[in-house]
Amino acid sequence: MSGTADIPGPSLTLGELPLRPELVGAEPYGAPQFDVPVRLNTNENPYPPSARVRAHMARQIERLTGSINRYPDREALALRADLAAYLGFGLDSSNIWAANGSNEVMTHILQAFGGPGRTVLSFAPAYSMYPEYARNTHTRYVTVPRRSDYTLDADLVAAAVDEHEPDVLLVTTPNNPTGTITPVKVIEEICERVACVVVVDEAYQEFTEVPEDSSLALLARFGRLIVSRTMSKAFALAGGRVGYLAAAPAVVDACRIVRLPYHMSAQTQAIARVALAHKGEMLAQVLALREECQELQEWMRRAGLEVVPSQSNFILFGRFADRHAVWQEVLDAGVLVREVGPEGFLRLNAGTPDEMKAFREAISPIIARPGVVIR
Repeated sequence: MSGTADIPGPSLTLGELPLRPELVGAEPYGAPQFDVPVRLNTNENPYPPSARVRAHMARQIERLTGSINRYPDREALALRADLAAYLGFGLDSSNIWAANGSNEVMTHILQAFGGPGRTVLSFAPAYSMYPEYARNTHTRYVTVPRRSDYTLDADLVAAAVDEHEPDVLLVTTPNNPTGTITPVKVIEEICERVACVVVVDEAYQEFTEVPEDSSLALLARFGRLIVSRTMSKAFALAGGRVGYLAAAPAVVDACRIVRLPYHMSAQTQAIARVALAHKGEMLAQVLALREECQELQEWMRRAGLEVVPSQSNFILFGRFADRHAVWQEVLDAGVLVREVGPEGFLRLNAGTPDEMKAFREAISPIIARPGVVIR
């Protein structure tokens, strides 16, 4: 058959595909996944739901199989009502949007308010997925450095907005990967001074010293404010894939326009509702993890490490002359941490007491060697 000799066969490579230009050379996002005894690299809650909660989840899933041939509630109204009740602040289901993890929530926001010819502004160092959300929605992504202590103030943010004129402003508190917070009074001043959509990413809010001190309190005053949350961290539901936002009903309607039909499975909605029904038990370990994180920060400082003060369940620490070498040595000892953030730093999340002990034992002989830590 003439003309077919040049058609690629089964050995077709990624480079031979007609990718969008901005995807050429890109690699899939994801933290390393290794089967090691201690995994402290993805900011997960190390405590799974109790047997009682798991049994409740299983019963709900079994019940759903009787109608699994039908589509789920595409508006997830019952889940949204439960999330509103959990958050408080006078919110109801019309103020809540839920999706498959905060990743999809952020994508919906940029599909609705970003896009070609529009800009999203964030502050570095920032969550490493933010530029990918922007890329995938054809939104221009711009970052401005945080202050030297990795905090933000309203003057810095307002000046960045004046310079870059973003359509969407993204403020993360506690910030990933640094764990630093932006007080609600600063968020309030930012909202008073800018006209763009302001997204406050509070994925780790439950781990802060005062979880109730949330930008949710500002929603009644600012119609272009969006507060994003997740059930992956404090609720120990990373495998459930449930993220959500709170905002004015009009913002929720905008997300409903861009969402795919039936984007949340019946199983996901059911598991999340069970977790919320048992919120006291599901959140029981949050205080212990917060204390574990604070104690580990103190231990690191005594050991001569530089530590960014964190109000989350993770810690950014260093500085190392060769952070990759330190990461590899810790991994060889059976402990997986994250190579992310500013050069010279590593990040780990709080784990169980045994996991924290394993980390200290793994890193102690490494940082005791001359030249490993930049002091």
